[in-house]
Amino acid sequence: MSIYDFYQILGQLVFIVGLFLLVLLSTTLILGRMQIKENRLIFPKLLLFTVDVFYGLFKKFSEQVGVDGKIVDQIGVEVRNKVNEKLFSKIKPKDKILVLPHCLRHAECQANLETSGIVCKNCNKCVIGVLKNKGEEMGYKVYIIPGSQFLKKIVEQNKFKAILGVACYQDLNLCMMNLSNYPVQGVPLLRDGCVNTKVDSRAVLEKMGAILPNNSEIKLDSSCSSETHRKKSL
Repeated sequence: MSIYDFYQILGQLVFIVGLFLLVLLSTTLILGRMQIKENRLIFPKLLLFTVDVFYGLFKKFSEQVGVDGKIVDQIGVEVRNKVNEKLFSKIKPKDKILVLPHCLRHAECQANLETSGIVCKNCNKCVIGVLKNKGEEMGYKVYIIPGSQFLKKIVEQNKFKAILGVACYQDLNLCMMNLSNYPVQGVPLLRDGCVNTKVDSRAVLEKMGAILPNNSEIKLDSSCSSETHRKKSL
């Protein structure tokens, strides 16, 4: 075989691989948007394979075709939630852990940071106290962490069968990806960032398996701003 023939075959292989990736990414993007819109599983293994293996490339591709790259993380989270929800619900709370992000804290939070994360003082200034107290009441081990390194330590040092996490879509997707051996559930933040974030408290409690009243008498404050706390105090 001549060098010319070798490069010709190599070029054809590159073209085939490139075409395959283009079809795969396009198909996954279309199916993923359908999954988010219609809330039903469509080829979940294909979606998770593409998100996990071609994560960075998939994000760039999405942006190139005019779609926000965040949709890749959203697809990963929503598909895993749907795939794992039945198994997660069958596991007893005492065998689950609830992981909350420190960014949900009130701006004037006085809680200390220890090796296991933030130690809540139950000041009732933010939603963390509500979720923590309910979780512990049900049997969950609850952790409030400032970063993924703490999550790694928690996983290594604790025995559990399932995990429920709250975070921004990107952090949530990457953590769920790394914890794919467990039936993981995730609730994305409604407003992300480093501070003053927001979560749908009712959605977290529902994922936890808490029984909530159907009426609207119980209002769960999902914000952690000092302004919200001042309004509550008036």
